[in-house]
Parts: sequence; structure tokens; C-alpha cells
Amino acid sequence: MNKRIIEKYALEFEKAFNSYIPQRVCNYSILIDSMRYSFLLGGKRIRPIILMEFYRICGGKDNKALPFAVALEMIHTYSLIHDDLPCMDDDDMRRGKPSNHIEFGEDIALLAGDGLLTHAFYIASQVKDIEPKLCLKAINVLSELSGISGMIGGQVIDLLNEDKRASAETINEINLLKTGALISAAAKIGVILADGSEEMVEYAEAYGTKLGLAFQIMDDILDAVGDEKVLGKPIHSDEKNQKSTYVSLYGIEKCHEMVKNLTDEAISCLKNISVEAGFLEELTRYLANRKN
Repeated sequence: MNKRIIEKYALEFEKAFNSYIPQRVCNYSILIDSMRYSFLLGGKRIRPIILMEFYRICGGKDNKALPFAVALEMIHTYSLIHDDLPCMDDDDMRRGKPSNHIEFGEDIALLAGDGLLTHAFYIASQVKDIEPKLCLKAINVLSELSGISGMIGGQVIDLLNEDKRASAETINEINLLKTGALISAAAKIGVILADGSEEMVEYAEAYGTKLGLAFQIMDDILDAVGDEKVLGKPIHSDEKNQKSTYVSLYGIEKCHEMVKNLTDEAISCLKNISVEAGFLEELTRYLANRKN
């Protein structure tokens, strides 16, 4: 896995974020500090990388899609802040550091998440170097798949199924929405901003769906048997919250098999889009074998 490409992207995203939300002294500086704290904690930056790579392999030029990539990661960051809150998953650690609400308080953490979500669409709407009709289409996808028809819808179903033995169909629905939707959004938006064909958009969506499920199954595996120091957050949180997961339903061995099959299917989708997708294929296989 060429981690230099990942590191290069991460630096670009953080530099752009710093230009969009710089440190500044004002009457609500604590809100800015809280937003910056969670975004700059790091992470794999998988979603914005996927967006930029799909943009590249579909013929996009330069870094014109970068504002959308940062906006997408801001939305992902807001979801993590809210996920960690006591009323949600109640986690005190994120990426080896105190969760936002531990560092800044629940009230500011809640508003920091709101601020990241709202400002993400402001940033996306400011793009000037891509055709407005393509930007509008991309914003439509971003709002749909991060909202009630996507990530938030999945979060609600997840909460409603705590303390219950959920069916395989329900677990799939939760994760297709909660995890898969934002990954699909990344892939689709990359194609859209590069003015790719509808067929490319469909393959990108299928890729995101397959990868999203594989990603979540690996998350379930790591929560059950991972190394807390490597993960940077507590393990067994699913068990603590009495959540039905792929691991509780199928067991570790079957889950590893599912990850492999979904990964192979996701890579098949890439091959139908471009012969230039070598790095995305590497990234997809890397995610299937990750330790955090």
C-alpha cells in the first residue's frame, strides 16, 4: 500500500480545512476550537480520498474537487462527534484522544457537530472551477446520502435496535445507510464532478455500497477482537450497548469471508470504470486488512 499518497492527501485536506476554518479570536472561539479539534485529530481520510480518486480516474483535472472532499470529511467528522455523545454511543475516546464532549462539554460538542455540517455545505457551494450544474448535482447527492435517506436514517434505525436481536436484513439496512451511504456519496460525487457518465456513477455507487459493508464488518470485527491501543478507542462498545452486529450474527470467521467477498466485488466495479484505478484497488484491499 502506497501510504505516501494517503499522507499527501491528508496534508492537502488539512491545509484546505485550515483555510476554510482558521483559528480566530471571537465571541464563539470555543466553537471554532471544538470543530478544529475533532477534524484535526487525524483519521484515515478514506471518504475524501475516494472522492478525489474517483474524480481523477474519471478525467477530473487538478484539485478542483478538493472543497467537496473537505466538506465530505467535515460531515463525517460531525457524525463522529455526535456518535460519541452520551445520548448516542457514549464513547469517551476517539483516535486515542478524549472525545469532543469530554474536551469541550456536551453542549459545545453538539454545536460543533452542527457547525461542521452546516459549514460543509457552505464550502461545497463556493466551488467556482466546476460547472454549476455538476456542483448542484453533487450537493444533491451529498445532502441525500448524509441525511434522512442515508447516514442519519441509518443512525436512527441503529438506535431503535439497541437491546434487540436484529435480523440480518435490519443489520444490512443499518449499515448500508449509516456507513455505506457516505462512502457511496464520496465515489458518486467524484464521478459527477468529473462529468462522468451515468454508467460510471452507477458503478461508483455499487463500489461504495460493497466497500461500505466490508468496512462496517471490519469495524465489527475490530470492536470484538481488536487492540484498543491500535484502535485509539475502547473495544467491546457494541457489546456494552447491546447492539446486534455482523459478528454477533455470523461469528468472526464468517465475517472475514464476507469482507473478502465484498472487497472482490468492489474491485470488480472499479475495473468497469477505469484502468487507472490501481491506487483505489490497493486502498480497497488495504481496508479489508486494517487493524484500526
